[in-house]
Amino acid sequence: MNQVDDCLRIGLMGIGLEAYWKQFEGLEERLQGYLDVVATKITSNDRSVVQLGLIDTPQKACSAGHECRRQDIDVLVIYATTYALSSTVLPVVLRAKVPVLLLNLQPEAAIRYAQFNSMGDRTAMTGEWLAYCNACPVPEIANVLTRLGISFFQATGMLHDDPECWTQIEAWMKAAEIAKTLSHSRMGLMGHYYSGMLDIATDLAQVSGRFGIHVEIVEVDQLTALRRGVDSAAVRSKVAQFGEFFKVEEDCPRAELARAAKTAVALDQLVAENDLQLMAYYYMGTGVPENEDTMSSIILGASMLTGRHVPVAGEYEVKNVIAMKIMDLLGAGGSFTEYYAMDFSADLVLMGHDGPGHIGIAQDKIRVRPLRVYHGKVGAGLSVEMSVRYGAVTLLSVVEDPKRGFKLLVAEGESVPGEILEIGNTNSRYRFSIGARRFAEEWNAQGPAHHCAIGVGHHGAQLAKLAALLQLGFKQVC
Repeated sequence: MNQVDDCLRIGLMGIGLEAYWKQFEGLEERLQGYLDVVATKITSNDRSVVQLGLIDTPQKACSAGHECRRQDIDVLVIYATTYALSSTVLPVVLRAKVPVLLLNLQPEAAIRYAQFNSMGDRTAMTGEWLAYCNACPVPEIANVLTRLGISFFQATGMLHDDPECWTQIEAWMKAAEIAKTLSHSRMGLMGHYYSGMLDIATDLAQVSGRFGIHVEIVEVDQLTALRRGVDSAAVRSKVAQFGEFFKVEEDCPRAELARAAKTAVALDQLVAENDLQLMAYYYMGTGVPENEDTMSSIILGASMLTGRHVPVAGEYEVKNVIAMKIMDLLGAGGSFTEYYAMDFSADLVLMGHDGPGHIGIAQDKIRVRPLRVYHGKVGAGLSVEMSVRYGAVTLLSVVEDPKRGFKLLVAEGESVPGEILEIGNTNSRYRFSIGARRFAEEWNAQGPAHHCAIGVGHHGAQLAKLAALLQLGFKQVC
């Protein structure tokens, strides 16, 4: 994506009543100052703020709405600085057609009552009160937007010295950034579904329509053709990179490392040529030995891409690679996982998966192990083994929802040390606050596919905001 596409464009406006400015000296300038504070706080290297000014008439609102469209904003932040008519808000919202965040921010914790009441001049007192009157128009605006079926979000608190409030505002901006990135992303799909795995089948119109993700169908033949052109120098270079990226076990045959390296180089080229930001694949290659050779040596290259923020999911798992991408955009990793077993003695759930792992969330360096057979799949070769870093984790599943296309299903838990299955796959032990039995039943009751994405840290509140911005359903089981 180009730099312009990467930048979140925030439309920022304050609201007021034009009649006040002549009545109360200095009020307009004071409120504009509040608006400038907000602009400074929400601006960053990855965000640009389109200043729409202090909107105080329906005519200005109409002009501001057109400016939102010209500036191609991604989110509209409306700061209720004092009382204002809902007719000065609605024209902007109707034209902008982007998510709306209402800021109900008072300049400080409370009016200084004794100082206020000692002012003597009732006109000056009213002007001072109006500088604190930000809460007044919010119900009116909310009423109008609700009656029209227009979604909006809120942040309530203080302009200064209110970390709780500004943490919420920052979370809304982060959610908007993720939504923007997803809407400019290209997903590569290579191969076909794993036969009989019905839960994985996904409506691609819903994927593009709900997330804005472009789906690019790429051919295994293209990857194989690129692989033919990889020279020995590129293979040696990639094998050296394997040694830095992974912990390559001594029993890994040199020939298998070279085979995986050749595929990894070709996979990098495939991703670059198709400008992909995420990818899902599955292909047996039966009857075409060269394609089988390609697909049975893809795991190391796919793991490296995943670690470089281009998540790759096996088993043609469209929904789950989106979940992996979301977790990666949160800085939480996003590794492919599924139930392995229950440990009722320890009240834990064992989870992991074959195929790619995410180095960014590994407890230790990812191990590369040789496998004589890929269980349930064609071929043999090298695989990766890792445990997710011990501590707080979040599970995310993108689940079909008949009403909204998809919903985000979330659980917060903990990755804990202990014995794992050393079978050459990702593998971890997870504890949940509601216990293993209840977690399994409540998670399964939401109808997810059998895969999910795992990331480090607790991100339920942030993911709830992302679901709201995308107008998706949301369920957190713990």
